[in-house]
Amino acid sequence: MNVRKIYPFLVVFLVFVGLTTTQKSNAQSRRVIQLSGIVTDTTGAFLPGVNFYVPKAGRGTSSLNNGFFSLPLLTGDSVLISCVGFHRQAYVVPQDAKEFTSILVELSPDVTFLKEVVVTMPTEELFKEAVLALNVPLDNTGIDPKNLNAELLALMVRTTPMDGNANYRYYIEQFSTSADNKFHPIYNPFLNPLNWVKFIKDIKKKRRESQNRN
Repeated sequence: MNVRKIYPFLVVFLVFVGLTTTQKSNAQSRRVIQLSGIVTDTTGAFLPGVNFYVPKAGRGTSSLNNGFFSLPLLTGDSVLISCVGFHRQAYVVPQDAKEFTSILVELSPDVTFLKEVVVTMPTEELFKEAVLALNVPLDNTGIDPKNLNAELLALMVRTTPMDGNANYRYYIEQFSTSADNKFHPIYNPFLNPLNWVKFIKDIKKKRRESQNRN
């Protein structure tokens, strides 16, 4: 057998065996640890809802109301720490980390200064004329306009109190949704287009009533 012909294949085989052995030794050297700790801001206040994410593993956790967090990791893992309104941080688990490792994370505020915005409002008459000039569909097919009377609805709200069961359901609903909505943005009804449609309709209705009386 010609040694020169098999020499390149022998070199490739030895390199492959060496890489495989190195990868196995690196994987075996990575230990599982439990990383725990507390997250605070620069004033020492606890920060809930801080995200701890491991990109390579595709998993993570969030801090509790008292700023506490805990998640299993491998030595050498890189953890991204992020929270709205604060600068991001990264933490790399050291190779000599203990089985139960505790850290204290301090996040600094991320302040963003926006340019000044000046909002000017026209007079009431100009605002009404602009609203009345809008071509907004106000089709209420299948709905009795009497049921949408603002005075009737306001009277029903004032004179129909909740009973014991209704109060209990309301409390439970508020309690169950408060945890989910705690870290979500607050909804602004001013940006709801349906509210604007109702607002424009009321203005047009009052304008027609005023013209009929005159």
